[in-house]
Amino acid sequence: MRKQLCDALVARSKNPEMVFLTGDLGFMALEPLQAVMGSRFINAGVAEQNMISVAAALAQQDLEVWVYSIAPFVYARPFEQIRNDITFHNLPVKLIGNGGGYGYGVMGPTHHAIDDYGVLLTLPNISVYTPVFDEDMDAVIARAGSSSHPVYIRMGRGEPPKGYVVPTYAPWRQLTHGNGPVVIAVGPLAGTYIEAFERLLVERRPNLWAVSELPIEQSPLPDELLAQIEASPSLCVAEEHVRCGGFGSQLLLHLADRGTAVRRFHHLYARAHHFERYGSQTFLRRQSALDADSMLVALEGA
Repeated sequence: MRKQLCDALVARSKNPEMVFLTGDLGFMALEPLQAVMGSRFINAGVAEQNMISVAAALAQQDLEVWVYSIAPFVYARPFEQIRNDITFHNLPVKLIGNGGGYGYGVMGPTHHAIDDYGVLLTLPNISVYTPVFDEDMDAVIARAGSSSHPVYIRMGRGEPPKGYVVPTYAPWRQLTHGNGPVVIAVGPLAGTYIEAFERLLVERRPNLWAVSELPIEQSPLPDELLAQIEASPSLCVAEEHVRCGGFGSQLLLHLADRGTAVRRFHHLYARAHHFERYGSQTFLRRQSALDADSMLVALEGA
């Protein structure tokens, strides 16, 4: 999604009030943005806590501020500054974290972002975007850019089947249709299930939904999805995030609050920060039983 991010920000950079800060990252990806922004493109260096405080100060001056780094360096290292300097003052800083979930694979737990939106959504005023497909970035940047509140964008890479026609961006999108259980996946993970689900007979094929905006209260579930949940014998949530504080628990609490019954619940999630062996994002998803084969196994009894 980095190319699409760069293209969207280049188009937006015509706004003279826009400022972009990077934590010494973006090589071989953000050079076009640097070229058009000139002095408004700031390399803050490996000093993420300072970068966040500077971003807050710039936003306080009514500038449009974007901050970019590898995801854990955007939300984990400067968490106190995000809380105190940005969210407590409801400043519309746009945080961009690249490599959501296990995106940085072999680099290990220091570079994995499997607790990011759960942590950030404990703070006031902030909203989260988890684009599913590369093609979502234009809409996500436009929506985040127009927000008057803090924003975190969790970037990954789009993983739809070859030849798949990407649906128009929306906070909630149904990607497969059938008479099977309801499955909701967060961000790009949703794209990894499409092909496997489409091979199933319609009687067993899940209704697969992708969610791209959190918290749920800001982007409520569509009526069609709620009706499917109420009629379905089971509901499954898949997210490349730890179980505690993840989307699964947020969704169940939301459904309980509105009196929507869930007959049976399955939860696929990032099972660990530490593994005996590290590999690619695909490998680590398999270790957490987040891959398509594991999903099919989880749904066998649904």
